Amino acid sequence: MKLFFKSFVRNKVYLPVALILALSLNLQSCDEDGNLVFPLTEAEVAQGLREALKVGTNNSVETTSQHNGYYGNSLIRIPWPEDAMGAYNFINNNLSYLKPLLDEVIVLMNRGAEDAADKAGPIFINAITSITIADAWNILNGANNAATEYLHQRTYESLFNAFRPDIHNSLEVVGAASAWTELTTSYNIVATITPGINTINTDLSAYTTGKALDGLFILIAEEEMKIRTDPAARINDILRRVFGTLD
Repeated sequence: MKLFFKSFVRNKVYLPVALILALSLNLQSCDEDGNLVFPLTEAEVAQGLREALKVGTNNSVETTSQHNGYYGNSLIRIPWPEDAMGAYNFINNNLSYLKPLLDEVIVLMNRGAEDAADKAGPIFINAITSITIADAWNILNGANNAATEYLHQRTYESLFNAFRPDIHNSLEVVGAASAWTELTTSYNIVATITPGINTINTDLSAYTTGKALDGLFILIAEEEMKIRTDPAARINDILRRVFGTLD
């Protein structure tokens, strides 16, 4: 470093200029091939995070919108409503004529979610493009699901409102709504005259919508984790450059 400064002084370069250049060179790094790598700019970080979320949401929406996208994945399969498990057990043990509807409702709820899943795409894109530079730095340096949490906070309400009509229509089309109505109506008649058991009051479309969105964000979080931790998941230059800094 001393020789560096002496060289600049001998050539009549002012010390402040030499200092700036020295510090600048010192802040750079080289890749494994010895090429100079400049620090990330704020714009690159924002671009990289937008790209990561686009990849994650596109993959997740594509997965969930396929046949068995929900039902075939045990991680996000929509189960029987928890607040109606008492009814499930009672029907399963005591009302044999309704038992076939129990599993049918579970399958059809998942089919309804699969039919509605692609509704999420445009809402995600709108939120992704609005990521600010300040948000980007915080997300990049945050937890492994920081980008997913950012998206959840900014899109959940809009997604729920957009999903619910589609889920409702899908439940009607696939037959889940009629199966649920038949099951709950028959069960509730019994429940009202049987001490110790409660009627079913679950709003099936609201329940299915909430669970469908939960599953979607689980998959997005998995995609984000891959990009953050697995270089092979960084499918383009901006992802490799931005998320390579985390290695």
